[in-house]
Amino acid sequence: MEFKDYYQIMGVARDVSPEDLKRTYRKLARKYHPDVSKEPDAEERFKEVQEAYEVLKDPEKRAAYDQLGAQWKAGADFRPPPDWEPDVGFGPGGFTGAEGFSDFFESLFGAHGRGAPRGRTHVRMRGEDVHARVRITLEDAYAGATRSLVVRAPEIDASGRVVNRERTLSVRIPRGVTEGQRIRLAGLGGPGIGGAPAGDLYLDVQFEPHPLFHPERRDVVVHLPVAPWEAALGRTVTVPTLGGPVGLKIPPGSRTGTRLRLRGRGLPGNPPGDQYVVLEIALPPADSAAARALYEQMEREMPFDPRADLARSREGAS
Repeated sequence: MEFKDYYQIMGVARDVSPEDLKRTYRKLARKYHPDVSKEPDAEERFKEVQEAYEVLKDPEKRAAYDQLGAQWKAGADFRPPPDWEPDVGFGPGGFTGAEGFSDFFESLFGAHGRGAPRGRTHVRMRGEDVHARVRITLEDAYAGATRSLVVRAPEIDASGRVVNRERTLSVRIPRGVTEGQRIRLAGLGGPGIGGAPAGDLYLDVQFEPHPLFHPERRDVVVHLPVAPWEAALGRTVTVPTLGGPVGLKIPPGSRTGTRLRLRGRGLPGNPPGDQYVVLEIALPPADSAAARALYEQMEREMPFDPRADLARSREGAS
């Protein structure tokens, strides 16, 4: 069946007030009433206007329709979502003149017309899920934290309109959360309709850039400058980690790009992540006569061609 845009049928904005909606309905009802109208499609238009007004004048049904209608356009192929539950209860104070309403109406609010008695409809619909992003530091992910977060979520005002309003929430960031992980906060999404449960709030975690560490899921990577003699001879150096500084033994003969692992020093988890230390050999500056003399002595006493591998590669390719 086709989705019906009741606001479009009435020719009103989605935030129309109940008073303006009523005035518009009376105007359209006079224009299209079959007993007086000379419009060629008066009867059909009159039924459409009646149907639209029956939904939009009722705060509960309007709120449910608004939550549903945000995902559909007029004329689109429509099926009610699985959590849509029309709960029909007949009694006084119900619809008047509801005979002949469309299949679309009946699929949302139960069977009215077609020989069914008149009554009132209570709609049950689970609240809308809300998605937001939360940006945290690696330290927050490592130790856990509580953060204040402003989110826009749907609420139902006194007129039954669904409006987006800002809410400030205190959110607990679980220890060991990873970038891209989704945190579910049950019941903090949009309100339910007709006593149905509220939706959930889903937070997509993003990390703030860190001056030292780069995350790779639960692992973290740090690039560590080392002196030439530390790399060549092997030394124990102090390395920063999220849990504090630790000692790391550098194997003799290490080179730039050597990747060493500190087991369990990444983000907490089961199992926890590791920290990888990537060595970068840093050369002391030759900014004094004594420093230049030492470099010259190394040049004489330690013959070394750093491009020897390149020369051998060229020879092998020729």
